[in-house]
Formats: sequence, C-alpha cells, structure tokens
Amino acid sequence: MDLFLSFLNNTGYFLADYRHLIMLAVGMLFIYLGTAKHYEPLLLIPIGFGIIIGNIPFFAGFGIGIYEPNSVLHYLYFGVTSGLYPSIVFLGLGAMTDFSSLLAYPRLMLLGAAAQMGIFTTLLGALFLGFLPKEAASIAIIGGADGPTSIFLTAKLAPHLIGPIAIAAYSYMALIPVIQPPIMRLLTTQKERRIHMYEPRTVSRKELLFFPIIGVLVCCMLAPTAIPLLGPFFFGNFMKECGVVDRLAGTARSAIIDTATIFLGLTVGASTQADVFLVPRSIGIFALGAVAFSIATASGVIFAKVMNLFMKQKINPLLGAAGVSAVPGSAREVHIQGQKADPSNYLLMTAMACNSSGVIGSATCAGILWSFMLG
Repeated sequence: MDLFLSFLNNTGYFLADYRHLIMLAVGMLFIYLGTAKHYEPLLLIPIGFGIIIGNIPFFAGFGIGIYEPNSVLHYLYFGVTSGLYPSIVFLGLGAMTDFSSLLAYPRLMLLGAAAQMGIFTTLLGALFLGFLPKEAASIAIIGGADGPTSIFLTAKLAPHLIGPIAIAAYSYMALIPVIQPPIMRLLTTQKERRIHMYEPRTVSRKELLFFPIIGVLVCCMLAPTAIPLLGPFFFGNFMKECGVVDRLAGTARSAIIDTATIFLGLTVGASTQADVFLVPRSIGIFALGAVAFSIATASGVIFAKVMNLFMKQKINPLLGAAGVSAVPGSAREVHIQGQKADPSNYLLMTAMACNSSGVIGSATCAGILWSFMLG
C-alpha cells in the first residue's frame, strides 16, 4: 500500500493544480482551432500539443522539463533561445517567396514599411506601462505579425518572455480572419474595395536574380543585426531564382522549413509551463500584442489611402493590411475582402507583394531594435 500511495503521489493527477488545467485547456483550444477551424494548422497544432506536453505536472530534478538542464526538451529548446529555428524558417520562406509581384509593383514596398508603425507605437505603449526597454521591444515586434521574428528578437533581448510573446504572435497570426476584416471594412469604402489593380509589367529574370543580392546588401548594411534572419531569407530566394540548385531550394522550402516549424512550435508550446506563463504580465503582453497587430493593419490601410491622393493609378487600400508579414494569411484575407466587394477583383498576387515586403520590413525593424537596445 505504501508503494502504491507513493506511486500516486508521483503522478501528474496528484501534482496538478488549477494553473495546469487552464494551460491544458488552452493547448486543446489551439489544437481545436487548427484542426476543426483550419486556423493556421501548421502553427497551432504543434504549439497546442507543446502546451499540453509542457503542462503535464512532474517532480523537478528528473531532467524532464524544458527549463531543466540536460533534458531532451531543453536541448530542443536551444534552437529557440539561440535563434536557430527562426533563421532556418526564414531560409525556407526565402526559397518559397516569389518577388515578381513586388518588383512589378515597387511602390507596394511602402505599404510593407507603413505597416511596421504598429511596432513602434506599441514600443511606446509598453514603456508607458512599465515594461523594461528590452521587454518593450520584444513585445512591440508582435506588431509585425511574424512569429519567427518575434521569437528571435525576444530570445536576444528578453528570453524570459519567449513563451507569452510567441503564443501571442502566433495567436494573432492564426486569428487574422477574425481581427483584420473589421479594421479593413471600417477604414475603406465599398468603392475603394472594388478598385482593380492595373496590369503588372513583365519582370525579367535578371531583376529576380539581382533583387536578393541587392536586398541583403541594403537591408543588412542598414541593420547588421538582421543578418541572422535576412541573410538566410535572401539566400533561400536566390537559390530559388538562380535555377541551378533546384534540389537545395526544394529541400529548403519543404523538409528543412517543415522540420524547423515542428520543433519551433512544439518547444515554444512546451515553454508555457503554468508557473512561468500564468503571471499578470502575460495578460499585458496579449493586450499589447492585439493593439500592435491592429495598429499595423490600420497603418497599412491608411497609408494606402494617403498614397492614392498623389497617384493617378489608384491602388486598392485593402492591400495595406497585407503589409504585415503574416504570410500568406493576411494576403489571403485581403483577396477575400476584395472579392466580397467585387467577385471579379483578384488581389492575391499584389497582396503577396505587400506581404513579402512586410517580412523584410519586420525583420529589419527587429534588427534595428536589437542594435538600439544593445547599444
């Protein structure tokens, strides 16, 4: 009987308290949203399962938990804390990105830059609420709607906040169909949503080859601390466009990015241990993240409307919402809203141009914030 009671005392059923139950419910909610609602399943399912794994109670000292040295999860988590997984994800993103639309509509790069306003306004808000500068910068990058970038910067500046910031960033990426449409409809008229984009010019192969080289030089010379993200990103894109390393490019955009995404999601989810995650500041991070994402969406739309005041060929203001770097969710949502206004309005390719510029913009902003905070 003593052995039996000792066994019961060591089970997760005995050790669990209300915090574990809350986090287990959150993990199941993520899995439900990814499986039943198809909200970014490639992100939410690994994260949701990681939350469940990370919140099964256990005795400390057995080398089980993600924060215990020499545990399996701790070794896997090194890819998050070192920035390894985000860099690999960016390599795969580069190998998947087609810059032909962006080069055909170069002015759309401005929308990707405008959407980053959410980052800097949230930085001020986080400082006002009492977060330390490095914490505020990590929270602000959620406004870029880029999970890997948020994780990378937080790992460098405020590693103790990786869990709540990563969950907030990926949650808002998954909830794009809920968050962005009301903002887009509020800030645009039916007439504006019906605007068709003019025919793009033909982009030459030389332009596609030179763009990643010029891009990495311009962006990384401006913010050298963005090299771990933008270096692999532009390298992956060059592999795709050069046409002589198709095997490498294919591996980067399939097996490599998929492997990194699995471990990134699983370990980020597991890092949300109840005793670390369920603290008052996590609520503040989620609130500021929502503000950041909303401001970023609104900034892009408003800037597109301002651009139209000075252009003969008008652009659809909905495209500004795709200036955040949530690829391809925000571009898809812009296209859906455009088709609701006019079923013949096809905005997906132009929205992807804004999306790809948003990826570059958010990674550059992360590099700038990192250099400022360490300077």
